[in-house]
Amino acid sequence: MDKIKKITFVILGLGALALSACAAKETVSHTEHAPNGDLREVTASTEKLPNFLNNQQNAVRVAYQVAGVLGDTMKWIPCYCGCGQSAGHKSNLNCFINEIREDGSIEWDDHGTRCGVCVQTAMETAELKQQGKSDLEIRQYIDNKYSKGFAKPTDTPMPIS
Repeated sequence: MDKIKKITFVILGLGALALSACAAKETVSHTEHAPNGDLREVTASTEKLPNFLNNQQNAVRVAYQVAGVLGDTMKWIPCYCGCGQSAGHKSNLNCFINEIREDGSIEWDDHGTRCGVCVQTAMETAELKQQGKSDLEIRQYIDNKYSKGFAKPTDTPMPIS
């Protein structure tokens, strides 16, 4: 079984467990549109995915789960789809999560539902993290892979090594 499938099964298993444990007490607060037109939805935590994922492909839902689990890594990973200019994103994390609030609630962004580059970057980040790579090593890999033939990256700071 290839590594992406392993990651997918692990994340889906953990996600299903977390969702079943927390579903009764977590509800969606509200849904609204960002100034750039992206749909935003607030949930109580990363365990409760937004409703706008209900009809999405499995890979997209997994990418959102990855963002919920690996936000501390993804904030260091740029996105190469052009969303820095079009949506004001600062990292690949912003393609999925606009804000993690002090109370633990999450403001999700639906940008990642429409972008294969965003989803692929998140999945590669998860795979490399699972291999034990540091945030800096993951960043260097992503920068090297997407530096040619893709849009200008988000203005993402380098990770602290």
